Amino acid sequence: MRVRNLAFVAVSGFAALALMTRAEGASNETYRQLNLFGDVFERVRSDYVEEVSDSQLIEAAINGMLSSLDPHSSYLNPESFEEMQVQTKGEFGGLGIEVTMENGAVKVVSPIDDTPAFRAGIQAGDFITHLDGEPVQGLTLSDAVEKMRGPVNTEIVLTIVRQGTEAPFDVTLKRDVIQIQSVRSRVEANIGYIRITQFTERTESGVKDAMDKFKSELGADLQGIVLDLRNNPGGLLDQAVAISDAFLDKGEIVSTRGRRADSVQRFNSRPGDLAEGMPIVVLINSGSASASEIVAGALQDHKRAIVLGTRSFGKGSVQTIIPLGGNGAMRLTTARYYTPSGRSIQAHGIDPDITVEQARLEVIAEDGERHEEDLRNILTNSEDAGEGTDAGEGGGLPPARTEAVDEDYQLARALDLLHGIALYRSQFAVN
Repeated sequence: MRVRNLAFVAVSGFAALALMTRAEGASNETYRQLNLFGDVFERVRSDYVEEVSDSQLIEAAINGMLSSLDPHSSYLNPESFEEMQVQTKGEFGGLGIEVTMENGAVKVVSPIDDTPAFRAGIQAGDFITHLDGEPVQGLTLSDAVEKMRGPVNTEIVLTIVRQGTEAPFDVTLKRDVIQIQSVRSRVEANIGYIRITQFTERTESGVKDAMDKFKSELGADLQGIVLDLRNNPGGLLDQAVAISDAFLDKGEIVSTRGRRADSVQRFNSRPGDLAEGMPIVVLINSGSASASEIVAGALQDHKRAIVLGTRSFGKGSVQTIIPLGGNGAMRLTTARYYTPSGRSIQAHGIDPDITVEQARLEVIAEDGERHEEDLRNILTNSEDAGEGTDAGEGGGLPPARTEAVDEDYQLARALDLLHGIALYRSQFAVN
């Protein structure tokens, strides 16, 4: 009797919800559907082969409702909600991959730099089909993510399907505390290189510190900035707006448009450009998503940067985190992102101005290669005797680059582009 009474209370609660919904103008069909939900709930609680708690059923029902809307809407139980709040501060436990759900499998949006997943060679676009041998088919995204999390130093086996490989393969990862250094920077041959791995609460300050370091080290010799957003899965909207604002002097950064006409929000830049008009190249690829696409789209539309690489991921939807009074929270898609020119990012992404696939260069020796100096009785070059002229300010070859750049074809092309712009500007100024 106790179970039946509890079921009656639960169904009564749904009926009350239905009545409130109808009072707000919902149709009779809505009322009937809510009654159907209550009937199913009661039957599962009373007749299912194993006992299931009320909280499990309600959580599963909410998750099913939200996950059926789109891949990014979901329910966060109290534990998941707390973890999400910790993650946005830049430190959390897990494997170090940003994932989404596609065709019943978990798809890797991007690995996070210097994490177990990154070190194991997990790549953007990989599909995870099994976790410790158990298929992910039928799991919600939240369930799959929860299974990948666990105590530090414990292992999990991911079964990976990768485009271009003949068969699935297993990768064993050891869970770790993921500490995200969201901004890394260095000087590459008079170019300031800034890598943003994720947009966390520390990103804006990290970029400002990097720019201060470049100006202190190079001064007037600083020729441009490479902003590397490859494999950046996104993060906080306010940080994406702040980074765009840092390099824009005026104009709209991004707008969000929801279902209602009064839901439109516009974010505008303020005067001041950290790079002071220097040329910028933004690197993107298929792992660049959400907040990364906002930054790339804003700088591209305002002609403030050249976007180089491959088309971005295309996550142009806004998720609002709605706390549920001590019962966790719901992540609900409430709007779409639009670039300053009005382009929707959703399902299309940002197309680069210059498409450069990641590649590996090999030097091909040309047999029998000959030059003037190989001929007999050639005229000598007067500059060999010290009679040459100075190439002038801005002339000559750029400083040598690091070995890491030579192995990164896209970054090498970005640096070449900025050196070419600097050389052109210096020659134009002389002429």
